[in-house]
This record gives sequence, structure tokens and C-alpha cells, in this order.
Amino acid sequence: MLFKMPFIPEPSFTHGQRPLRGYNTAVLLCNLGTPDAPTPAALRRYLGEFLSDHRVVEIPKALWWLILHGIILRIRPAKSAQKYASVWINEGERTGSPLKVWSQYQAQMLQGALDAQGHKVHVRLAMRYANPSIASQMEALKAEGFTRILILPMYPQYSGTTTASVFDAVYTWAARVRRIPELRFVNHYHDDAGYITALSQSIANYWQQHGKPDKLVMSFHSVPERTLHLGDPYHCECIKTARLLAETLGLTKDEWQLTFQSRFGKAKWLEPYTEPTLIAMAQAGVKRVDVVCPGFTVDCLETLEEIAMEAKEAFLHAGLEAAADTQGRVFHYIPCLNDSPVWAQSLCRIALQHLSGWDTHAVVDTDALEAQKKAAIALGATH
Repeated sequence: MLFKMPFIPEPSFTHGQRPLRGYNTAVLLCNLGTPDAPTPAALRRYLGEFLSDHRVVEIPKALWWLILHGIILRIRPAKSAQKYASVWINEGERTGSPLKVWSQYQAQMLQGALDAQGHKVHVRLAMRYANPSIASQMEALKAEGFTRILILPMYPQYSGTTTASVFDAVYTWAARVRRIPELRFVNHYHDDAGYITALSQSIANYWQQHGKPDKLVMSFHSVPERTLHLGDPYHCECIKTARLLAETLGLTKDEWQLTFQSRFGKAKWLEPYTEPTLIAMAQAGVKRVDVVCPGFTVDCLETLEEIAMEAKEAFLHAGLEAAADTQGRVFHYIPCLNDSPVWAQSLCRIALQHLSGWDTHAVVDTDALEAQKKAAIALGATH
């Protein structure tokens, strides 16, 4: 039997070789991922990868494999494909799922903000699931000569189901690499002043155009409640984000509500659940509710379909049934940060804070590289 090398082959190397862009620092901006197309086949591939992650589903592997392949991947892809089709963007160069389109836009804005300040840092986008994968982007960055890489997840609140899974993907790639670049990781920025400011200004701008609601609902993606008891800080970080945002907006306790959305399965997840809360508000006489999703920095299926469509329908329907007046209820969804210039600057500051100590202004010294090459050849190197 032939010996199988466990490591990925190293890129070709020549002494004195200059990095492709002339500098060696990069930021890998990472988001969850998205199917390549709004089709059952694409959803089956995407969901198969996503739901096979032990960080996402903490059920014994053998049992979960039977449930996933025997039930979920037979039923859910077709339903999910219809939902994705309802929010899919088809606008020339901006074509694809909202999550990918807006993530690409934020990567471009971050690059622009870094460039404007003279930082020699390259920004690359990766997805935890589907394309472009974290492993492929890490491999590309290394091949281009980047030796210092900051991993920046697009998750403001840390969770083992999201942030840690991104780190797992980087570690898994690194475990197969002989020469690993210097790596840094951003765990969270749930209470970052710039992040809170960007959210508050986005909401304030929306209210300036549309007026204020009776109630602002801050809906975060939920996770199983047991993760809280096992030590995951996600719940606490969501609460802090919501509190800081409410304080910045000057809201009283009865003017806002924290909820959790996207529950999956029969286990108890973080409460209160978003849709039942909205229904209860409508039944209690709340005439206008605005929903914002602070945990998502870009719009995606969970915000545009689950909240702006499904949750809206639930609130309005409950309001019509309960209303004694003829006006019914009004529902507004406030978009995510998406193309916010305030957020672009805040994300830039977060990146620079974690890049501190790495020289991000200078290009690689070609004279020094040439001297290194001559020294290496003098010692016997052939190239």
C-alpha cells in the first residue's frame, strides 16, 4: 500500500518571492453560507453540510444520521427551495441569495474602508457552509503569499453553533497544512460601541421616514436552551446587545421586547419565541410593531422570509381577528445593516483593533527579499 501524505502540498516557493499583492496581511470575513441556487438539489447539498455539523446539532451521530438522511433531507429541501426563491436576488451582478449578495457587499465596503486609511490589508469572503468555503479561501490566501490572517465572523454574538464552527473550519484546514500562517480570531463584538451605533442609526433613520411604532421587537436567532445551561454565552450577549440598543435609542422598558426566532425541532429553545410574542401583542391591542434583527448583520432567509413575510402575516392575521376597529394592525420590518456606511466604518475599526501589532501600512521590502535570496543561494539553495 502506498503511503498517503496527510498534508496539503505546499505552494511552489522561491527564495525572495514577493507576495502577490506586495503585502502579507488579510482579513477573512466569514458568514454562515447559502445554497448555490433556490432549487431542491442545491438545498439538499447545503442542508446536508449544515445539519451534519456537530456544533449545530448536538445529537448522537448515528441517531442524527438516520433522522437527517431518512426524513429531513427527503422533505425539507423542496420546502426550503420555495422559501429561498421568494427572496432570491436577480439584479445583474448582484444575483444570488440575499445573505451572499450583502455579505459580498460588506466585504467590499470593509476593503474600501481599510484602503481609505492606507492599510495594506486584503479582505476575502468565505462561507462556513457551501461556497466559497473557508478551506478554499484559506488555501487561496496562503498561495497568494498572505502569512497573517484575521478570521472575522459576521456574528456579533458568540455562539458555539456559529462562531466556534467557523473556527473549527479554520482549525480543520490548518490540521492538514504543513506551514500554517499566523492566525487571529474575533470572538464577538456584541457590545462594541460602533456596532450599537450603526444599529441605532439604522433604526432611527427608518423611524424618521416611517414614524415610530408602539413596540420595537428585537428578534435574534434562537438556539437550544440547553446550550445556555452548558455554558454558551450567546443568550447573555443577545440580552446585552438589546439592552444597549434600547438605551441608545432612549426606549423605555415597555417600548421594546427581546425575542428569539427560527426554532427547529421539539426541544425547548431560548424564549420568548418571536412569532407567538407578535401574535400576543396583536391580540393585546398593539397597533403597530416594528421588528429588527440585530444578530444578523446582513439580510437573509431568516429575516426576509421568516420575519418580513411569515411573522408579518401572523401578526396581521391575529390583529384582524382581535381588532374592534377597522384599521387593524401595522407591521414594519427594519432591514439589517447591509450597505450601512456607519457599519462599514465600525467593522473596519473592529478589524483594526484585532490587527493591532501587525504592520498594516508597509509593503514587503523587495531589497530585503533579494538579500534573503542571495543568502539562501550562498548556503546551497537552488532557487
